[in-house]
Amino acid sequence: MSATRGTGGFSFTRIGAMVLRYWYLLSNSWPRAVELIYWPTVQMLTWGFVQLYVAQNSSFFANAAGLFVGGLLLWDVLLRSQQGFAFAFLEELWSRNLGNLLMSPLRPSELIVSLMVISIIRLGIGMIPVTFLAIPLFGFNVWGLGLPLAVFFVNLVIAGWSIGLVIIGILLRQGMGAEALAWSLMFLLMPITCVYYPVATLPAIVQPIAWALPTTYVFEGMRAILVTHTFRIDLMATAFAMNALWFAVAVFAFYRLLAAARRAGSLLQQGE
Repeated sequence: MSATRGTGGFSFTRIGAMVLRYWYLLSNSWPRAVELIYWPTVQMLTWGFVQLYVAQNSSFFANAAGLFVGGLLLWDVLLRSQQGFAFAFLEELWSRNLGNLLMSPLRPSELIVSLMVISIIRLGIGMIPVTFLAIPLFGFNVWGLGLPLAVFFVNLVIAGWSIGLVIIGILLRQGMGAEALAWSLMFLLMPITCVYYPVATLPAIVQPIAWALPTTYVFEGMRAILVTHTFRIDLMATAFAMNALWFAVAVFAFYRLLAAARRAGSLLQQGE
C-alpha cells in the first residue's frame, strides 16, 4: 500500500485503528446512522404492504407468507454489505485522506479486513432494527429461519464484499469519476439474481447468467424454505463454492487495479 511498510507483518492493531476511524465517522454523524436505518425501513414497509395486499387476494401467497419481505430483507443484507464496504472507502476519498493512508504502514490486506469489519457494523445498525419491526407489522420473523438464516447471511455478505472490493479497485484506478458504481452496480444485478421471483421466470437465455451468481442460490434457497419448508443444502453448498471463487477473483482484481493505479500515478489524483 505504501513504500513505508514499518516493521512486522499483518497487524490487527492497524486494522483496529482503521475500524475505529470509520466508527468515529459514523457515530459522530447522526445523518449517516439514520440513513443506514431509513432506507431498509422504507423498502420493508413498501413491500410489506404489497405482500399484505397480495396475500389477501391469493391463496398461494397466503400459504407462503414472507416471500416479499423475506426477499427484501435478504436483498438489503447483500446491498448494505456491498455499500458499507465501498462507502467506508469513499470516506477516504471525500476527506482527501487517501494520501495519508498510502504513506502509512497500512497494508492492502489490512485495509480490506478493516472495510469488512465496518461493513458488518453498518449492516447491523441498519438491518437489525428493521428485522424486528417486520415481526409486529407483517408477522414475518426472519430470525425464525434459524441456521439457514446464518448460511444466507454469510453468503450474501461475502458476495457483497466481493463486489465492493472490485468497486474500490476501480475507484483507485479511475478516481471519483467511478463513484456512481458504489450506488448503481448492485441494482444492475437485482433483476438477474431473482430476489422476488424464481429463476424460471427469466427468459431461457438469461437463466445461465443468473445461475452464475452465488446470490441467486441464496434467494432460491429462501423461497424453498418459505414455500416447501425445505432447506436446500445443495444450493447453499454451491453458493459457498461460487463465493470462494468470486472473492478470490475480486482480491486478484483489486491488487491488479492497485498496481495499475500506481503505474499510472493516479493514487494521489482522485478528482473527478
